Amino acid sequence: MSSQPSAIPSSVAVPTHATRSGDGIAVGSGPVSVEAYIDFLCPFCRQFEERSASLLERYVDQGIITMVYHPLGFLDQLSVPGGYSTRAAAASACASDVDMFLQYKDALFANQPEEGGPGLDDEELVELGRTVGIDDPRFADGVFSGTYQPWVRFVTELAIERGVGTPTVLVAGIPIPANPQTIAAAVAELSP
Repeated sequence: MSSQPSAIPSSVAVPTHATRSGDGIAVGSGPVSVEAYIDFLCPFCRQFEERSASLLERYVDQGIITMVYHPLGFLDQLSVPGGYSTRAAAASACASDVDMFLQYKDALFANQPEEGGPGLDDEELVELGRTVGIDDPRFADGVFSGTYQPWVRFVTELAIERGVGTPTVLVAGIPIPANPQTIAAAVAELSP
């Protein structure tokens, strides 16, 4: 893993709740850092979320962890037309702007399209937001304008520099298997 990550260009809009380095979306403020590199088109990421999301959200709610999601555009070439992963990740950043990242992330995985298909279009991404209670017009405006697509490209390039795939999970910066048992064990070891 690279020790000197690229700096985010000043021209790139960064979502609310982005990490200090700008390469992920932070949820919670607990002392133990857990990071997940995810792609909304990746079936293995969906499996990781189905198995681990409730544990991670409980840890966030209990103030045990700061959860950092790195939404990526790794699988853009697996949608026709290409680009679904980046558009979905950018929409999740728009959801972060209105404090609905976790709910929207869960909805994206629950409605994950098949690889090789068109993915959800922008109107469907906005409608999915409505289904989880996002009615702030900033969300739809951001999705339709592609506000955070450059940010997703930056996060994706940085993940490539770091040599990570999806899903990759780090606890306190150390890669571990992406399952709830190993996450729970690693967090327990580091919890005060």
